Amino acid sequence: MRNIKDISLAPSGAQKIAWVRRNMPLLNKLEADFGAEKPFKGLRVALSVHLEAKTAYLCQVLAAGGAEMWVTGSNPLSTQDDVAAALAQSDMRVFAMHGCDDDTYNAHIRAVLAPGPHIIIDDGGDLVESLRKNFPQHIPNVIGGCEETTTGILRLTALHQKGELPFPMIRVNDADCKHLFDNRYGTGQSVFDGINRTTNLIVAGKTVVVAGYGWCGKGVAMRAKGLGAQVIVTEIDPVKGIEAIMDGFAVLPMAAAAGKGDYFITVTGCCGVITMDHMMRMRDGAILANAGHFNVEIDVAALAETAVKITEMRQNITGYELPNGRTICLLAEGRLVNLAAGDGHPAEIMDMSFAIQALSARWLAEHPDEAKAQMLLPVPRAIDHHVASLKLAYLGMRVDKLTPAQAEYLGRYASE
Repeated sequence: MRNIKDISLAPSGAQKIAWVRRNMPLLNKLEADFGAEKPFKGLRVALSVHLEAKTAYLCQVLAAGGAEMWVTGSNPLSTQDDVAAALAQSDMRVFAMHGCDDDTYNAHIRAVLAPGPHIIIDDGGDLVESLRKNFPQHIPNVIGGCEETTTGILRLTALHQKGELPFPMIRVNDADCKHLFDNRYGTGQSVFDGINRTTNLIVAGKTVVVAGYGWCGKGVAMRAKGLGAQVIVTEIDPVKGIEAIMDGFAVLPMAAAAGKGDYFITVTGCCGVITMDHMMRMRDGAILANAGHFNVEIDVAALAETAVKITEMRQNITGYELPNGRTICLLAEGRLVNLAAGDGHPAEIMDMSFAIQALSARWLAEHPDEAKAQMLLPVPRAIDHHVASLKLAYLGMRVDKLTPAQAEYLGRYASE
């Protein structure tokens, strides 16, 4: 069962998967472990994550553990059709196409849920939402799921606070081996990979405005500084504002920053971060990109409605000529620039994140009652430390261990 663009693209996708496999040693180990242990035998796993090569390898690792995989993407512009074809050729149930419309995207979400999953792997909360609305009859059979993103956790937290979270969900994004590296170093590098390959313009000497100074914003600001840009941060949290200042960046409201920036990058997870009023203040040729989860951070609808002329300036660059004569350049339709205009986070970074995903899914399969007692729960600390230890070993590095006397000393004061 599948709904993909073209199965003949599979060889290209298989080549991409083979490359990331060479550079994801943690998943290599888990693939071998899962192949021997079969922790997901007899279980259906529904997965909605940006469907490119690294995600495909995660699917193969879960399948090696006995999972029956039902796979779709979490964003139409990040789906790579050749990768989807390679997974479909390996007998997984794949429903994903690059650039599909919203109706098709939602139909794909429903397709992977229709047979009734036991475990879900979600990115942004669309699987959870669709299960609640379209398949309430399947909810009793769901052991639980894992959520990859900050945006998804915000949605889950809102449901949990209202008592409407239907089954246990692990907050994968909150794991140290996820957000400290994936959100910061992965986002920082991949955002500029996408911007630079799309624009072919220099960053050095320019002014980059970063909206949001969470872990993703920290990574984007750090990378912009490393490329030689002046960086302005916009924030709603005064504590994060002070942090950005002490990291060496200017901090301004977006209305004040709008007239100063050459690049604007949103990483907030919120809507209406860059409004039409802001865009009317921007310089001619200002480049706008989003690295938050959904395409709502930049008011694209208002931009299209206000523009007197819209031009496809280059692949993944749309120019909007405004009534004031200036042109705003929007990358990747305001969707995730690092995936819609690039290949996403580096393989070595996603190796840690997806190891957390895979081990969290195994934990759910092995601890269903404990999961139900908590409902919205963190990644078990032992999993975080296990992944960190595996990564350190692969890098050929080691950390110290507490002596018995040190452990006793710290334990004594911790209990007081």
